[in-house]
Amino acid sequence: MIDKIVIANRGEIALRIQRACRELGIKTVAVHSEADRDLKHVRLADESVCIGPAPSTESYLNVPAIISAAEVTDAQAIHPGYGFLSENADFAERVEQSGFIFIGPRPETIRLMGDKISAIEAMKEAGVPTVPGSDGPLDDDNDRTLKLARENG
Repeated sequence: MIDKIVIANRGEIALRIQRACRELGIKTVAVHSEADRDLKHVRLADESVCIGPAPSTESYLNVPAIISAAEVTDAQAIHPGYGFLSENADFAERVEQSGFIFIGPRPETIRLMGDKISAIEAMKEAGVPTVPGSDGPLDDDNDRTLKLARENG
């Protein structure tokens, strides 16, 4: 059972995750930049940890700082919200390697879905209807590209 999670995001995204956690009886840790220390999600969290200066590259995208926040607060999981690190397979992998639960897709799923061609192939294999297209990358063959465009409308 998860008792406490770090929310690796800010603002409305963090507030929505906090609300869900509250309904489930899970404590939350808000991470924040120096500039965001007075935001609502920080004030409403059970705990908060400053993870760096205002630029997101030095705070919300600072993977070691986020993992450290989970370590010092004894959280069991990290929720990335959306945006920032939510689609970063390396982040998901590092979270798991550090002994925490990543609340989101598995790293291999993020990698698979991050490439449009492999994502379409995976969906077709699973029997999911897909939008007609080129069935692969387009090349420099303009005649082929125009033919595909006409065929697909």
